[in-house]
Amino acid sequence: MSKRKRPDISSLKEGVLAGNRVMLSRAITLAESKLETDRNLAEKLMDELMPYTGKSFRLGVTGVPGVGKSTFITRFGKKLIEEGYKLAILAIDPSSPTTGGSILGDKTRMGDLATHPQVYIRPSATGGTLGGISATTRECSLICEAAGYDFIIIETVGVGQSEVGVRHMVDAFLLLLLPGSGDELQGIKKGIMEMADIIVVNKSDGVNATQARETRQAYSRALKLFPPKPHNFPTKVLTCSSLSGQGTGKIWKELSDFWRNTLDSGYMKQERSRQRVLWAKSHIKELMEYYFYGHPRVKEELPGLLLQVEDGKLSSLSAARKLIDMFFNTSIHG
Repeated sequence: MSKRKRPDISSLKEGVLAGNRVMLSRAITLAESKLETDRNLAEKLMDELMPYTGKSFRLGVTGVPGVGKSTFITRFGKKLIEEGYKLAILAIDPSSPTTGGSILGDKTRMGDLATHPQVYIRPSATGGTLGGISATTRECSLICEAAGYDFIIIETVGVGQSEVGVRHMVDAFLLLLLPGSGDELQGIKKGIMEMADIIVVNKSDGVNATQARETRQAYSRALKLFPPKPHNFPTKVLTCSSLSGQGTGKIWKELSDFWRNTLDSGYMKQERSRQRVLWAKSHIKELMEYYFYGHPRVKEELPGLLLQVEDGKLSSLSAARKLIDMFFNTSIHG
């Protein structure tokens, strides 16, 4: 069997900067690869592309399953195209904890946008990563920026354990709610509301209109109890119908005002610098774990030590300490 041909970094860079969708997809596939050789190439490619990033607006969109994230993004995406933007959508689907597989159905659900020449949709699996994103979502968004997409939407897997990961890679964070969820205000994590820069009650048409208004009022009252955000731009609660498009214009105006305010004040530049440092630290943890579990001595001793822990013969802390000592001693002394 012939070896898989390694991508040429120069060709990938030129293709991405030219907006070639095939080369863009290949670059993202390289960034998502877990192979050591691909990881090294992806690192070189990212270094080459970094000077061409930073010119887009990055929006994170989250909400409970069934709130209509894909439908909302499709409707809002059409509005962005009308405004003249080139849109990239990174849709994150949860991976199965059993098989590791993922349906990746968002591109199908966004059929109206998928074929538009000004839109690029890339579904990815979390691969077990927490925070509503995949391990390489940030790199994928930067590659899309380098390819000329000036509005990036990251659709998370949904409000679950944590959405902190995506909040640290976007300029604005939008939380979608369902009509009637005002009665369940206590059930919504305080953290997710504190992170949201704009809250939208979706499906607010027809018989849901009254409930939607009540939900908006309940969340608007709740937000008054929260401390002001560092950017000093107040979080608004709006309503919309992704099916009819009602309210989409107001959401765009709110985001436009937010964009202009944070850009003019210097907050966006400061926040992006802070995010880059956070992601450097995140990569340190990721690489340490990668090299630790790939270390020959650790791989050899890990099963036996875990069996001792399972049988109650060794404490979990002692097992961890022994493995860490193995890793560092053999790494330093050969």
